Amino acid sequence: MPADSTINETNSLTDLLYRKLKLQPKRIVFADGEDIKVLRVAERMVSMEIGVPILLGDKEKIHQMAADESISMKFVNVIDPAKASDLELFCHRLKKTNRFQGKDIINPEEIMARPHNFGAMMVQYSHADGMIAGNQSMPASVFRSVITIMKPLPEVPRIYGAMMMVAPHLKHFGRDGILFMADCGIIPEPDVKQLASIAIETGKLAHHFLGRTPRVAMLSHSTKGSANSESPKKMAAATVLAKKIISDERLDIEISGEVQIDVALDASAAEIKSPDIKAHQSSDVLVFPNLDSGHIAFKLLQHVGGAQNYGQLIMGLARPAAQVPRTVTEETLLGTAAILGGEAIKLHQSVLDD
Repeated sequence: MPADSTINETNSLTDLLYRKLKLQPKRIVFADGEDIKVLRVAERMVSMEIGVPILLGDKEKIHQMAADESISMKFVNVIDPAKASDLELFCHRLKKTNRFQGKDIINPEEIMARPHNFGAMMVQYSHADGMIAGNQSMPASVFRSVITIMKPLPEVPRIYGAMMMVAPHLKHFGRDGILFMADCGIIPEPDVKQLASIAIETGKLAHHFLGRTPRVAMLSHSTKGSANSESPKKMAAATVLAKKIISDERLDIEISGEVQIDVALDASAAEIKSPDIKAHQSSDVLVFPNLDSGHIAFKLLQHVGGAQNYGQLIMGLARPAAQVPRTVTEETLLGTAAILGGEAIKLHQSVLDD
């Protein structure tokens, strides 16, 4: 089976990340480790010197898969959660956490032997720097593990999903050929408070990776009151709330809303429909009114527009994690691992600054 033909290519996003990670490589755990795509990505991470891959699963099976495909396992760590030396420690931590929450765990060994739970525990307690899962499992099982085991950010009302997409060949695709899109995977109908939080947290994410002030667009089928239905009103209210938080916390984020997608991305459309929108530059962050619109948009850009997707990142957690689809390519796995590494660098720096 041939490797993904795009895995040796870089773009404006991954090129910067790979250079950073060569200086500060991070440990990324792949919870669904019994996957030939994961083995190839792990080999590539080692050869590029951008990270330390940790694969969860049956050791004998994974090494046999690698041997059959002539994939090097040098410096690739393989852990079988059910036989791991840390299993007892993780069970103790699980029981302690649940006692604090007033719960009693009867079978902690069975729970912690599940790769998603084991991987989440590794990241939560700094045995790894980020976790990727979903390439061989359903999204719900991944979300359940991270929600149960990983610490949430107190300022984020609910976890959500963010996609990072790169398409320099498409017109109006952000200022740098990169778009950050949310929520594309978790909250079916976010409320005003959740939408404001999504805008701010995704804006912070964009600021970190772009290295400049990001522009966030709160999307709707209406621009500045051109339609009077409930969805535009919700997006307008979320914009007001997000702007207040940005002002109060002095965040380096610009936001506009509610706006149609052409106004958010195309300067000529913005000049006609909303002359007051600052600078008429393409937005970097797109916040969708509901899960249907966000998920459909990113799939269209990926499968019809040829945009390269990374993620989705599970936002609202204190530690980096991502849920990828079962159809994930090797390029998406590698780039998502690098993004988690970049997030881990930011987290480490914030701890040092404190």
